[in-house]
Amino acid sequence: MEQNIQPLNPIFLDLGPIQIHWYGLIIGLGALLGLWIAVRESEKRGLHKDTFVDLVLFAIPIAIICARAYYVIFQWDYYSQNPGDIIKIWNGGLAIHGGLIGAFATGYVFSKIKKISFWKLADIGAPSIILGQAIGRWGNFMNQEAHGGPVTREFLEGLFLPEFIVNQMFINGQYYHPTFLYESIWNIAGFALLLLLRRVNLRRGELFLSYIIWYSIGRFFIEGMRTDSLMLTESLRIAQVISIVLVVVAVGILLFRRFRGYANEKYLDTGN
Repeated sequence: MEQNIQPLNPIFLDLGPIQIHWYGLIIGLGALLGLWIAVRESEKRGLHKDTFVDLVLFAIPIAIICARAYYVIFQWDYYSQNPGDIIKIWNGGLAIHGGLIGAFATGYVFSKIKKISFWKLADIGAPSIILGQAIGRWGNFMNQEAHGGPVTREFLEGLFLPEFIVNQMFINGQYYHPTFLYESIWNIAGFALLLLLRRVNLRRGELFLSYIIWYSIGRFFIEGMRTDSLMLTESLRIAQVISIVLVVVAVGILLFRRFRGYANEKYLDTGN
């Protein structure tokens, strides 16, 4: 039976010279849904309805470039010998941490130009970002990447997974941990948590910092299960190091802003 398992087609639409891959389509859908949520929330918080539309016009392409550059830098031994593959982002290879760096830097510059609090923008956008990440992981699923170590079919069936997920985790004659799914579920839970924290009316910036902490904790543990991690050394995974640093920095910023009186505004305040 296992020999007859065929992976899902990673191409959504084939028009000859033009191919639309599920990977890009799913990431795009995640971004659009996140934008819709951010636009609705930004209007409630007193911002112009086009604020986030204007932001993502810059943030998304910059984030994609940074995500790819981050990945290529840490895989330079391969890409230095195959420079033509650098642009092939439809095959995967977008590092989330690189994309976040690009998106946050763009958001900071944008906030200064528009004279809007960066923390306010970040708070509004945080649930959209983690939801987009949750959806985007299914692009990895279609490409059969971002998986963990070997497991048995019985293990996967014991997780009560649909058969299409179990079959897609059969790669080159072996079943693997669906770590893409673990992270997607973790991020969906984080999305629900952030929506709940909106009602708590945290101080400005703390919703965003909560996102950083939540995502980084999950990423640290899930990354340890993956087989395709970007490595700093033979035993040190880059994403795990960055996750630890982000948790420490986020907690430090949260406490510093509170104790120094830099976070007196609340999330539900409507001022810029």
